Amino acid sequence: MLHNPQSFHPLEPTRAQLAELGHEVWARAMAFTESLPASPAVPSEAPPAALIQAMLAAPAETQGEIIPLLDQLDEAVKYAYEPGSPGMLAYVPGGGLSVSAVADFYARITNRFASMARVAPALVALETGVLRWFAGLCGLPEGSGGVFTSGGSLANFSAIITARHTRLGENFFDGTLYISAQTHHSVAKAARLAGFPAAALRIVPHRSDLTMDDDALRRMIAGDRAHGKRPFLIVGSAGTTNTGAIDPLPRLADIARDEDLWFHVDAAYGGFFRLTLRGHERLSGIERADTIALDPHKTLFQPFGVGALVARDPKLLATAHEVDGAYLRDMSHKQTYGGEHLPDFAHMGPELTRDVRGMRIWLPLHLHGVAAFRSALDEKLDLAAYVYERLAAAPRIEVPWKPQLSTVAFRMKARSSSADDIRAANQATQDLLGRINASGRILLSSTEIDGRFTIRVCIVMHRVHADRIAETLDIIAAAVAQPA
Repeated sequence: MLHNPQSFHPLEPTRAQLAELGHEVWARAMAFTESLPASPAVPSEAPPAALIQAMLAAPAETQGEIIPLLDQLDEAVKYAYEPGSPGMLAYVPGGGLSVSAVADFYARITNRFASMARVAPALVALETGVLRWFAGLCGLPEGSGGVFTSGGSLANFSAIITARHTRLGENFFDGTLYISAQTHHSVAKAARLAGFPAAALRIVPHRSDLTMDDDALRRMIAGDRAHGKRPFLIVGSAGTTNTGAIDPLPRLADIARDEDLWFHVDAAYGGFFRLTLRGHERLSGIERADTIALDPHKTLFQPFGVGALVARDPKLLATAHEVDGAYLRDMSHKQTYGGEHLPDFAHMGPELTRDVRGMRIWLPLHLHGVAAFRSALDEKLDLAAYVYERLAAAPRIEVPWKPQLSTVAFRMKARSSSADDIRAANQATQDLLGRINASGRILLSSTEIDGRFTIRVCIVMHRVHADRIAETLDIIAAAVAQPA
């Protein structure tokens, strides 16, 4: 029996109910955003057991009340790292622009399927326009394009799939690809997911500045060919996670050209620094890549959950990923819109169903203007240079690498290069990190580089300004001065 259309439908709130809900959520959102400048980067205590059990509880059969439910969410949010705090200087944080969140709300309430051009042509054009701008920013030629992903990891995965398909074909187990120990771990994971055995992933030595040794790369490629392997891919880093090091991209591009290999650049962290004059110069050579991974949720200050892969020849993305489904035929008819052949994003990556990811980038770019983003990135470069100068002047601290982007790595000096003194310095650095983070005002993270425990200051988030950096340096100085 069919229901009467006039009957009550609890899944369809009235306008008044939506207005009440929206007002309540928006008030909380504004209060949260206003609190961020003073927010600690890490909660001061663990969540109570009662909250964990409440969040694990199954939903009830009966209707709940919105205020208590939102209160519960507010409580859960409190016990998480705060990536929007200006004290968040760990990892490669993503602060999340407020305007991007507004765009996300609009994208989700309108709920458009944006993977096929015929279904939402103007919104596919929106994403295409942003991706073309990304490609042009990286120096790729007209005709380049790409696809939005959930992040840099999936972008790197699709790049490896495309390189594998284009260079090796169906029989690829004798293929070899080349990274350094400083390359983001998502590339090694992507190679495994793409079906390559561990021996196919060749780790190229790095130089003292932590950039890939291109001379060693040439030798390794020649050696692999001599042993019957098929080299097919070089992955260069445009800003490593550890220190922001930039591989010698022009020389890697030369090798890729000479050896007929695919050249992919992982620019998830560093790519958008191309907006600045310094970044444009330091990232020279990226324009010669076949594919480039980007992470707008890093250096375009977007909320977590959006990455991008741009390609010199986007048709190769489709060739590598497209698989027909009879149920897609009705939406797959090719036609032009405004004189443009718009892409079907579903055929350019692993995902079929997804929302309009590009709206969260399109709106702030057009609302704030590109100059605002350029200025913010220039500020981060300036702040990193200042941190480097201050820490390098501290007598007990070692700052081995001048920052190429916005990450400064430092550690306690070792008395000598003996194994015992290195172990002692590593422990002293680890203890120092604990004292720094105990303040609650900032959060720094660590890594290990060539056997040395190292602390990182990563200045990426748009809310980080000179005042918090000055406070950070004071906290570090006080922690160094404390007795172990």
